[in-house]
Amino acid sequence: FFSFQVYIIQVSVGNHQWTVKHRYSDFHDLHEKLVSEKKIDKNLLPPKKIIGKNSKSLVEKRQKELEVYLQTLLLKFPVTAPKVLSHFLHFHLYVS
Repeated sequence: FFSFQVYIIQVSVGNHQWTVKHRYSDFHDLHEKLVSEKKIDKNLLPPKKIIGKNSKSLVEKRQKELEVYLQTLLLKFPVTAPKVLSHFLHFHLYVS
């Protein structure tokens, strides 16, 4: 039996606001792709923690860190986000 945490992140772009739901592994996959395209610093993503990963305080802390991570990416790509980031944030559903 494996349990995993889904992070619900609020995204804001201009006047648009929505939420995205992803596991940490999804953030990690996104991060690896952006790093491999040399778009971002590899140290930007909060580290993966194993011990106590489902404790409430750690989940809340990581949720905030992942929100900051996404906000940082949006600031880094103010005009055109890389396709992998746009897909991750569901831009195709919300921003026309």
